[in-house]
Amino acid sequence: MASKSKTAPFTVREFYETHREALGMNLLTSEAGLGRPIREATVNRPGLLLADFTQYFAPRRVQVMGNAEVYFLKSLPESERWRRVEYFLSQKIPCVVFSRHLRPGAPFLKRAEAAGVPVFSSPLITMRFINKATFALEQKFAPRETFMGSMVDILGTGVIVRGESGIGKSECVLALIERGYSLVADDITLVSLLDEREVIGTSKPLTKDHMEVRGIGIINVARMFGVRSIRADKRVDLVVTLKAWDDVPDVDRLGIEQEFLKILGIDIPHITIPVRPGRDLARLVEVAALQAKLKASGYNPAQELNERLLAQMAPPVVSQEGK
Repeated sequence: MASKSKTAPFTVREFYETHREALGMNLLTSEAGLGRPIREATVNRPGLLLADFTQYFAPRRVQVMGNAEVYFLKSLPESERWRRVEYFLSQKIPCVVFSRHLRPGAPFLKRAEAAGVPVFSSPLITMRFINKATFALEQKFAPRETFMGSMVDILGTGVIVRGESGIGKSECVLALIERGYSLVADDITLVSLLDEREVIGTSKPLTKDHMEVRGIGIINVARMFGVRSIRADKRVDLVVTLKAWDDVPDVDRLGIEQEFLKILGIDIPHITIPVRPGRDLARLVEVAALQAKLKASGYNPAQELNERLLAQMAPPVVSQEGK
């Protein structure tokens, strides 16, 4: 049901064009070096390298220059300053970002241009830029898969509904949208692993906001039901598999044992709902989502009922005084 997707190298151009507004990035050099790849999902401050400690430098990361780096370079004799800058720029780094509205000056820009290294400025304070840029890069570099199934947000619970073609997935999700819930993805959900603990689902950009309804065709969910009917992404909390009634010989009538499905190495709660004419699938998926929410909070009604039954079946305790 899931397949790993291969992506092209993430370039400085893509980073700049995608996050230019959020990070306040302004390109100070030409666009010649924007094709350089960014190979690690974090940023680096090159202070130690500029101080001539060249071990353990991380050249595969976005390089950020703050007050400390800029004023340290200014404290050096001019010949030494440019020797260290030229060595820094020769390390095949993706790009350099000056924070706090700092301006590198024409000599630095000339050397960066000659080395093919893009240089940017940003108004953000250094740590603020590092935090925001790292978060953006982690999202881009997160492990990804495509998962066959439609995803909907039900009162804060992200549910992927899957099943064989013609089983009723689209009708089920459409009914949930009509009840006020939000579509995340139709038919194919892109999943990524965030912070190595949360699976996030989203839609392919090409099919965003759209659904295919058999017999009707393609519909624009946002235009038809309003912007509240669409959500850009959501954590995956539950996977529901719809199966024909005859294909589910052993129906779980209690739900004491929780099933899980691995997505990107993370165990996601999973249930199977048998399908037969007359069953309100949307209502059943809605209840399953609310049930998953209760279980996540530590409450399991089936376990509670089982404990009551065991307590009732237990023999009475006879005290020693009654003998």
